[in-house]
Amino acid sequence: MMLMRTGGIPLQLSIPNWALLLTQGIFAGAVFVYRRYQPDPLRGTDFVGLLRRLLLGPGLLATICVGLHLVQRLTASQPSNPAFFTVVYGLNLGLFIVFLAYTCYAWRALVLFRAPQLVHKQWLWFELILGATLLLRLLNIAMPPMLAGIILGGVAAFGVYLSTHQRWVAYLNRRQKFVVIMLQLALLLSLGIFCVYFLRIQFDPLLVAPEPQHAFLMLTVFFAAFYALMGMLVTLFNLPTAGVFEQKREEMLNMQRLTQEIQRGQTEAEIYQTLLDAAVQTLDADAAWLRVDNSPGYLGQLHNIEAEQAEAVGALLDSYSITEIDYLNNDLGSSTGFQQLNLSFNSLLMMPLRSQKHLYGALFLFREPRQGFERENLSVLQTFVSQTMLSVENLQLTQAAIQNERYKEELKLASSVQDSLIPKTLPTDNWFEISSHAQAAREVGGDFYDFLHLPGRRLAILIGDVSGKGVTAAFHMAQMKGIFHALMQENPLAKDDKDRFPLPSKFMAMANRALVHCLEASSFITASLYIVDYENGGFVFARAGHCHTLYYHSLKEEVSYFRSTGLGLGIIRTDGYEKHIKNQFYDYNPGDVMVIYTDGIVEARDGNKDEYGEERLLAMLEKTYYLEADQIKQAILDDLNEFSYGQPIHDDQTLLVIKFKTSQPTSPA
Repeated sequence: MMLMRTGGIPLQLSIPNWALLLTQGIFAGAVFVYRRYQPDPLRGTDFVGLLRRLLLGPGLLATICVGLHLVQRLTASQPSNPAFFTVVYGLNLGLFIVFLAYTCYAWRALVLFRAPQLVHKQWLWFELILGATLLLRLLNIAMPPMLAGIILGGVAAFGVYLSTHQRWVAYLNRRQKFVVIMLQLALLLSLGIFCVYFLRIQFDPLLVAPEPQHAFLMLTVFFAAFYALMGMLVTLFNLPTAGVFEQKREEMLNMQRLTQEIQRGQTEAEIYQTLLDAAVQTLDADAAWLRVDNSPGYLGQLHNIEAEQAEAVGALLDSYSITEIDYLNNDLGSSTGFQQLNLSFNSLLMMPLRSQKHLYGALFLFREPRQGFERENLSVLQTFVSQTMLSVENLQLTQAAIQNERYKEELKLASSVQDSLIPKTLPTDNWFEISSHAQAAREVGGDFYDFLHLPGRRLAILIGDVSGKGVTAAFHMAQMKGIFHALMQENPLAKDDKDRFPLPSKFMAMANRALVHCLEASSFITASLYIVDYENGGFVFARAGHCHTLYYHSLKEEVSYFRSTGLGLGIIRTDGYEKHIKNQFYDYNPGDVMVIYTDGIVEARDGNKDEYGEERLLAMLEKTYYLEADQIKQAILDDLNEFSYGQPIHDDQTLLVIKFKTSQPTSPA
């Protein structure tokens, strides 16, 4: 039953003690259970933030309330009202329980930080045992003092054991460790104020409330205070090694930055910049020089050192022939060569920028004091350099892959353009039949051919070969096709029929003048132009450096080459070119066969590197001249494929077979 006093006279209230004890127990249990199922108060590795929130939140509020009560109690000249005194006591007790709950589960977050599963299970048992102590007071269980001491001592020892899990301290840098020590001191002070308060109040005659859950609170306070004390001591003893841990931590962070450069796809200059910054920061260098030899547009960077001094150091090490090996000198003042350089540094560490295949340059680090670098700095720097070289080479491979993909896209486009330039339908007439074949050695070849019907039953046939391959060749093919169609237009001012269209030699001369402004100095085009006048039964052609025309003479029943002279287009870029091109006229007969081709046909090779050759092509026409044009073409290709079986095509192959029909129309249709 609860007692209260008014004006120093105790009053008896009707609230029984067991009800108050039950209320206290339920409140304490509810606060701890509520706190237990809240999100983990530790956010990442923000240990300082966890302690700061704990101290400035429930800790500060509860401490202020207790402090004000103690001040009022110590300075009051008149005895306080027992009811008010007890209410304040109950309020402080509640705040204390809240403070303990927050502290207990803040410590749980630290104990379980990266702890093995066994510790998680141990903590669960500790919570259950601690919660069971609440029942001792609620059920008024009286145990022999020795047994009670053993049980409470065992639980306290369990708490001491859990307090040894202070792994989180290793993740603090020097500044954080100082802050953590101060925060833990403040927490211990808050807990101390509460202990003093309850020790002074428990025998105060004004207090008419029953004793709180002593066993539960005592054990919780002991654990909270002991863990704070252990954490503070561990942090304090780790202060001398904080520098080492910070250096290792900085190395890891710098390594992580280097790795991220790869993922972000930075430029080589940015990757090298990251290496320089990481090396200077991690090894606390006073100056540095990053020399890059094999990167176009980026030669390296200087940090707190003049270019002349850096170059002098590099030249000196070059003279020692040690620029491709790791070099460490912690006493430059005693080295004869370095004395002459008048450096303000006494320690030098040089690391070549080397991959398995290439040497990219070197990294020089300087420190003013003697013995400024340690041997283990070499391994750290080697790790940085290896990661950097891996990043650089990966970046180069990525850029090469992108460039290759872009080149493929260009080739695909050029191939599409080239395909559009090749005639899809062949001319058909009663006088002749034509069959064609074209195969490029690569995605885009340099061979081309075209047909153009001219008024007066004439047909212009152009075949050519552009020097080079790829997009440029496709571009020149398009130019040549445009020139062909532009120049072979009828001249409305022509005085007679022969001047209506340019003869092949005139066409070549005009095309040469047009191409002078288009072709690069190293490029040229070979071509042959045929104008077949099947109304008059003849043709004229000119050869501009192209392959000789293979011809079957039906009257003579023989096969031979038209061996005429002629230079390729673009070789001579003056008006004198016309002197090097000739027209050749011929009257064809029914059954004659003309074979036009590019050098990829006669220069095809077998396994012995022997060429197919003009003679073998001639022999094939001798065997097949009586067949239709398609059959002649196919026979030649079959023989060519058999000859070069298993060998790659090293040049574009184009073949046109024109056969004048054995039955020619007797008069123009």
